[in-house]
Amino acid sequence: MHGPSWVGWLLVLLCAGAGAYCLSSVRRGTATQRREARGEALMGLGMAAMAMPASAVAQPPWTPWVFAAVFAVAGLWALVRLHPHHAVGAAAMVYMSLAMVAVPGGGPLTGGHASHSGGMEQMDAMGPGGLPVLTGLLLTYYAVYVVAAGVRLAPAGPADGAPVPAPVRAAWPEVVGACRVAMGIGMFAMLLTL
Repeated sequence: MHGPSWVGWLLVLLCAGAGAYCLSSVRRGTATQRREARGEALMGLGMAAMAMPASAVAQPPWTPWVFAAVFAVAGLWALVRLHPHHAVGAAAMVYMSLAMVAVPGGGPLTGGHASHSGGMEQMDAMGPGGLPVLTGLLLTYYAVYVVAAGVRLAPAGPADGAPVPAPVRAAWPEVVGACRVAMGIGMFAMLLTL
């Protein structure tokens, strides 16, 4: 990722918080909700690990390949389970992982060719932002997803003349929905700084 390390730290906090909440929610809800919570936890914690600023932790050169392998398997599992949003998220993570290692010769990044100001090493072969068309499509997907999911979370206003209900503690599905919005914003930011 390009940009200052504080952006990486903000992404780490956002994604780790959302992933940790989803992980703590794995025991609640229906079987479908628990499966979704596991997928969201994997995505959030993986995003947090990937966004870690390089100045904080020196990652071994094989780390991006581990990210790519884990999220390729997660993406295939999401396709089998018919969860297209999780599949798109996993594909985006594989794409960003591969952007961490590719260089003009096609070999692993050995240094000198990348910007180390963020947790992801920018690949020279694709130029800033990876493949512009693919990055643009993923940015568009996440922008639309975040707005649509955020609108679904907004409470409906009271009918004309109806009393305003007292606020209540958010139910589990709404909090998970908020976590999804937060992780969608995080994914958008990670792609934007690719």
